[in-house]
Amino acid sequence: MLHSFHMTLLFISNRFSSIIAEIEDWMGDVHTQNELYEIASAAHGDTLQLFSIVSPLDDICTHLLALASYITRHFVGFIEDLVARDVDRLLTDHIIIPLGACLNPSGQNRQRSVSEGSSSFIPCIAGASDSRNGLLVDRTSDVESIYSYEVASPIFQGLMLPLYGLQFVQKLALCFLRDCFSCIQWVELRLSNVIFRIRKTLIGSSEDIGWLQNTPGMPPVVDGTERFLELLSEIRNGEHKLPNSFVYLLIPGLFSNHGPLYFVGTKRFFSKMGLTCHIAKIHSEASVEHNAWELKEYVEELYWGSGKRVMLLGHSKGGVDAAAALSIYCNELKDKVAGLALVQSPYGGTPLASDFLRDGQVADKETRRIMELLICKIIKGDIRALEDLTYEKRKEFISNHDLPENIPILSFHSEAHVAPGVLATMTQIAHAELPWLPLPCSWTESDTVVQGGRRVPVVIPLSAVMALCALHLQFRYGEKSDGLVTCRDAEVPGSVIVRPSQKLDHAWMVYSSRTKNAGDPDACEMCEAILTLLVELGMRTKQVK
Repeated sequence: MLHSFHMTLLFISNRFSSIIAEIEDWMGDVHTQNELYEIASAAHGDTLQLFSIVSPLDDICTHLLALASYITRHFVGFIEDLVARDVDRLLTDHIIIPLGACLNPSGQNRQRSVSEGSSSFIPCIAGASDSRNGLLVDRTSDVESIYSYEVASPIFQGLMLPLYGLQFVQKLALCFLRDCFSCIQWVELRLSNVIFRIRKTLIGSSEDIGWLQNTPGMPPVVDGTERFLELLSEIRNGEHKLPNSFVYLLIPGLFSNHGPLYFVGTKRFFSKMGLTCHIAKIHSEASVEHNAWELKEYVEELYWGSGKRVMLLGHSKGGVDAAAALSIYCNELKDKVAGLALVQSPYGGTPLASDFLRDGQVADKETRRIMELLICKIIKGDIRALEDLTYEKRKEFISNHDLPENIPILSFHSEAHVAPGVLATMTQIAHAELPWLPLPCSWTESDTVVQGGRRVPVVIPLSAVMALCALHLQFRYGEKSDGLVTCRDAEVPGSVIVRPSQKLDHAWMVYSSRTKNAGDPDACEMCEAILTLLVELGMRTKQVK
């Protein structure tokens, strides 16, 4: 900036030096004229003396006026040229007039080198033009100098302040519009994200339920309901055909560790018939693959300990764990397992697990944190136990692991009862032993308190909860279910399907209800009929081979 200011002052001083030189020339002319006037006055006498004094004064005033007009005209022209050149340079992005180049009237370029500390300008004859470069310089009476664009004059900057202000306002307006467009795009993105989440929440699992039946290449199922009802009728009439040549392993489902009576009645019923029956002691809140490994170890221990093959009956997630054990460890278990029955198992997945843990829906992170708090902190389980029952995880697992073909598989599913009377039904999940509790007169030994143990039942409205869940799935998806698992998701491809007409909720098969119809079969008889049918399927498979 100091260099530019110095060059500007040097240029102005040069211009005024030329003006002063012209004034000195003019003053020399005036002095010569005064001498002529003195000679004339001496020759003509005193009569011309006054004229010789007045005439030079008029000439001086005239020349002063001409000088002032000359200075004013050139100064105004000088300022106008500066403004015009800066405007042209701003409008043409500093490329209209090349640095150190200008054209003379003949079209030839004349250049002057620029040296530091001296003025950098290029003399141009007014009126010269060059159509190739788009350069046009106005013709004036005197030779004018043009600044090099490397020198930024403070005068230029002061005169260009309004244009700079307009340029600043323009940039500010562009920035404002850019920010407005960015805000609009952000709002649009947020709205689309919210709409996507709402849509995904409303759709839920409607596109996933029954995906096993819609997948091409899946083996068909065979309906075995009629034969199952025949066996169940025979069992109720006292005909028990379940052989003692197998070890029967009952595999509990999710949260079974918190229900002490889970499968207890069925195990006691089988033991009374002289059958070897066990309840798998696994951590039901663990992942499917972890429980598959534990079941594999459990089956091998039973097989090598008894020398008998093992019949597997898994309820809910227990059936999924057992199927995973046969799929992953097929080579180790194919000769040790005689059959697998999946009772109310979400083999294809369950909409409740998917709706709780689906990513991208409304409040997905908050719902996941609540489920993690419930399963991991309170129940001391693994969140993967619930994740493995989602449709996404089941699709991935089934696509990578196939069930063995030489082991008979049976699928059992039912529909929950949703009548208003179910809301008052209580389900016994445990009992508390109170030796000090006196026996009421109205209670008998066959009711709820047993002699010597004073066992008081622990009941909860589990059937009512299942009925509400079944209503939810029916109203939202139009699917029949036992309260937790839809009927279509419980059918394993290639298996024999049992669809009983009796209304049974998800917990009925493992817990005893407080209200029982004497004409209906109980859970123990149902399990016996299922395993009897599975034994027959195994015998048919051997005959076919």
